[in-house]
Amino acid sequence: MDFLVTGGAGFIGSHVCERLLKDGHAVWVFDDLNNFYDPQLKRANLRELQSLAKPFEFIQGDLTDGDAVEELFASVKFDQIIHLAARAGVRPSLEEPALYQRVNVEGTVNLLEAARKRGVKKITIASSSSVYGVNAKVPFSENDPIFSAISPYAASKLACEALGHVYHHLYGLDVAMLRFFTVYGPRQRPDLAIHKFAKLISAGKLIPVFGDGSTARDYTYVTDTVSGVLACTQKEFGYEIFNLGESQTVTLAHLIELLEQSLGQKAVIDRKSTQPGDVPITFADISKARARLGYDPRVKIEQGIPLFVDWFRQSLPQIAH
Repeated sequence: MDFLVTGGAGFIGSHVCERLLKDGHAVWVFDDLNNFYDPQLKRANLRELQSLAKPFEFIQGDLTDGDAVEELFASVKFDQIIHLAARAGVRPSLEEPALYQRVNVEGTVNLLEAARKRGVKKITIASSSSVYGVNAKVPFSENDPIFSAISPYAASKLACEALGHVYHHLYGLDVAMLRFFTVYGPRQRPDLAIHKFAKLISAGKLIPVFGDGSTARDYTYVTDTVSGVLACTQKEFGYEIFNLGESQTVTLAHLIELLEQSLGQKAVIDRKSTQPGDVPITFADISKARARLGYDPRVKIEQGIPLFVDWFRQSLPQIAH
């Protein structure tokens, strides 16, 4: 099949593209290579994909540019879309809330409109566990009420979920919304905690820890997330939301211990007050994804952190800057 993957030069996107290419599909990546983090890291991801010598094409473009999106869809007849492009991160969204709404919401509308006009019926869209906000009930279920977002990023992802439903209801698009829970692994974005902490611990520098270390996340190894994404491309759902997590929680304090063990170095902690927009816990109920997608996460954090550290060490010259 011919797949369009938006954000395909990024962390999760490049892994999705790699799996699609290895499974024999043709892939077009649409990515603006913005400077949220060093674009050279995204270019390195693209070089890895190009080295597979499979049917792969990269188009640099911005989803908020409606003409560029229209031009892309006029040039290729896509069978499916996997929409991963977004401005990411809770804390940065507090600094630039309008940018997050423009890229994440308007960009998604432009993509859905192009799909509608060109008859692309199936689209898989990345949402986020952040939509649950401060959810009193754990683990988080897709049926939980989600009207208490506490960051502009979360609000933008809620809007995307609503838009997916609109385009399914009005135009019959087959839409799967995937709520990702803290994804980590090789190629992880340098702004994310595991990567940032590994870099600082290795350099003997202070690591910033917000709160007392008791905040907990449902860390999900990237190969498990990718398996969930690809499972969505193989069935029709109408409109469905799926949690893609590991369904186990890890405290920040334990995460740091695991990094210390794998790196063979002690962390020097710089204790800070809790950040606005941060939630105390994320924890996925994945029973729906198990039943409907055959989703079966396999990599526990005790295995995943050493795998990440192996990649981190091999990549140090590339990511040192």
